[in-house]
Amino acid sequence: MDSPPPIAPPPIAPPAPLGAGLALGGLVLLGLAIVSLGIGARPLDLDTLIQALTRPPWSQPPDHSIDLWPWAILWQVRLPRTLAAVAVGAALAVAGAIVQALTRNPLGDPGLLGINAGAALGVVAGLLFLDHPTLTQSSFLALGGAALGTLAIYTLGSLGPGGFNPLNLTLAGAALTALLSACTTGILVLSQRTLEEIRFWLVGSLGDRPWPLVAHTLPLIALGLVLAFTLGQALTVLTLGETLAQSLGQRIPWIQALSGLGVVLLAGGSVALAGSLSFVGLVVPQGVRRWVGADYGWILPYSALGGAITLLGADVGVRLLGLLPQFPQELPVGLVLPLVGVPVFLALIYTPSPRP
Repeated sequence: MDSPPPIAPPPIAPPAPLGAGLALGGLVLLGLAIVSLGIGARPLDLDTLIQALTRPPWSQPPDHSIDLWPWAILWQVRLPRTLAAVAVGAALAVAGAIVQALTRNPLGDPGLLGINAGAALGVVAGLLFLDHPTLTQSSFLALGGAALGTLAIYTLGSLGPGGFNPLNLTLAGAALTALLSACTTGILVLSQRTLEEIRFWLVGSLGDRPWPLVAHTLPLIALGLVLAFTLGQALTVLTLGETLAQSLGQRIPWIQALSGLGVVLLAGGSVALAGSLSFVGLVVPQGVRRWVGADYGWILPYSALGGAITLLGADVGVRLLGLLPQFPQELPVGLVLPLVGVPVFLALIYTPSPRP
């Protein structure tokens, strides 16, 4: 008996040239990045940004004849935060697209397979058993937790009736997610110190991302993105069914294993850098698939660009809200994403897909 039917492909013929869409999205992302670098308690205009960007930390230190505040604000606070938002948004969206291809479930995202829950448990366990672990140690704990969670899900999915298939993978992921989340909650209930240290990580936040954490995490996310892009065409064939994919010469176990590795790098790196963020990996691939069709060679790069724009735009919005007197402190971006993601997701559900 073959695996469940593939995701019904929305329009095969995209409504606009795909290359032009990527170029336009790149311009939007660049504009958001400039806004992100400029806004804050002390705004920086474009001329000041250019001057500060031309004097990076590894160059000669600024002399005492210029104002050091723009230089310090840009390089120590806003630039790592902007890079983190772009990287995490792209990683979560691409990871969600891969999970949807593997499970042939349009509602799939890294949280469905327990990867985010495994990463969160790794961080929480590290805070409980280690004496104030460094951010670098916490990032590796998140990656290790994501890897162990993925391995457990693949193992459990292979033990069900019919062997490894999308249905068993989804069921195993849902069960393991509940178990890992319960373990995380139990640790937080028993350890008040751990709860105080981990609360912003669990909610999801991009504030105060230091350079060492960004520098350790970005290579993992970049490797995951490269691996995902190389699997684009193979994932397209896989969504049509395993029988057809095998008849076309695809090595299904290798595709599944490499896809799992890519999701671990992307989701684990994202949790390590920004905590648990929802809806990006679910909503962005949904919208992208309606725009570009069923070809994962285009879905993955569009998802990366759309995820980066979505998360960076949400972070800019949160920071603008934080400048209002009604908000005594800045809200974590993880609290705002569901407020935007739920209406968009419902709109995607109840809006018919355009037909070619």
